[in-house]
This record gives sequence, structure tokens and C-alpha cells, in this order.
Amino acid sequence: MEDNTIISFANVGARYDNNPDILTDVSFNISAGSFYFLSGASGAGKTTLLRLIYQLHRPCRGTIKLFGQPTNHMTRDEISAIRHKMAIVFQSYSLLSHLTVFDNIALPLRVRGVDEAKIKKLVTKTLDWVGLGKYANAKPLTLSGGQQQRVSVARAIVVQPAIMLADEPTGNLDDENASRLMDLFIQMNKMFGTTIIIATHNSKLMETYKFPVMHVENHKLNFIDTKPAHKKVNTESNDDYFAELAKQFKDIGSK
Repeated sequence: MEDNTIISFANVGARYDNNPDILTDVSFNISAGSFYFLSGASGAGKTTLLRLIYQLHRPCRGTIKLFGQPTNHMTRDEISAIRHKMAIVFQSYSLLSHLTVFDNIALPLRVRGVDEAKIKKLVTKTLDWVGLGKYANAKPLTLSGGQQQRVSVARAIVVQPAIMLADEPTGNLDDENASRLMDLFIQMNKMFGTTIIIATHNSKLMETYKFPVMHVENHKLNFIDTKPAHKKVNTESNDDYFAELAKQFKDIGSK
């Protein structure tokens, strides 16, 4: 992959049916391992941008490249293969109420045909990571909103994606749970090298963590701050734990 670019947009426009453009002439490059907030007013196009990256929506013009590959003319199978390298977290959790927490998290691994013995190890490790180990057999609707959101994040984490997209993941959470969720994203970025884009309207969140911001306004995308986060987040106490978790994920995945 040239220049370590993992997501590239060149003059991309997007609309729904014959309505006016939601996004117009959007161009940017995102390097592997980056962490960005995606801001903008409701209806500005944040969700549309995430849908374009995840290939849930096709551009009306321009070129999108993921992992160095142009996606405009990909077949359904090719899109499915590239989505296997990504994960998306929705504000609405999107959990299946008839499945247990364990089975919700295991679902994307089963879709990929992963061996059940490996699934058990990966899901168990991930549940421990998000602090929900004792809820493996619970149904989602018996959990709090914050816990359900962590299950949703766990389901994304378990596939060890190269790209993680999150659409207002803290929108329904209090400050404590929002902070806990951010810590999970930060450790995922730090230990797995996952490229993360979080759409949010929460100015307090952006002020606290100081990651660079992609801002959507008037159908355009601008980078407000492209400097690395200068506020050091206090996750050092968990570094050894997450480093060991990352190693265990790698060991499990290689077996």
C-alpha cells in the first residue's frame, strides 16, 4: 500500500436517489493507524461518509480507495472481502435480542467461518477486555445502555479490524461510560494499530481527547486540526494488560 494510505477519497460526491448532494468533491487520505473524530451538524453527512467508507453506499462520482484498491467497480464478493477488514459500530447498538451476548459477539467470526474453538477463546478474551465477562450468557435487553454499547464494540473488536468506524457511539452514554468507551478505542488503536474514525457531535469529547478532527459542513469536508493528540490520556496502567491481550489475540489467530 503506497504511502501507508488506508483510506483515500478523490473528488467524491454522494447523494440519495435524485436528491441534492449530501457531500460534494470530498478528497482526503487517511494513513493506517490514524485516529480521527468526525464532526458536523445533524444531517451534514457524517453518517453518509462512514457509509461510503464501509461500502454501504456508493458515490455518485469520484474515486474511493480502501487498502490501495479502487472500490467503485468492485463486485459484491470483493466488497464483502474488503468489509472483512473493517468494522462499524452504530449508536443504536444493532444487537440481536434473541442471541446471548456471547453469540452476538461471535456472529461476525462465524460468518467468516472461524473455527468454534478459536471463537470461544477470542470472544472470551474480548468480553474480559470490555469488562463484561460475567454477562456472556445474558440477553442484550437485560443489560444497560452502556453495557449494550460495549457489547457492540466487542463485536467489532473481535474481528481485529484494520479500520474501525463508529457512528455517535457515545451519544446515549453518560460521561463515565463515554470515557470508558473512548479508552477502549484508544487502546485498540494503540495496541492493534487500528485506524479509527468516530463520528460525534460531543464537543466535550473532542476537547478532552484532542484527536484531529474531520469536519463536514456545507457538503464539504475540512480538517480542523491534523496534529497528533497532545493531551496524554491516562491509560498507562492498562498498557501491560492490553499488550498481553494483543499478543494473545495474535497467538489465537495464528493457530
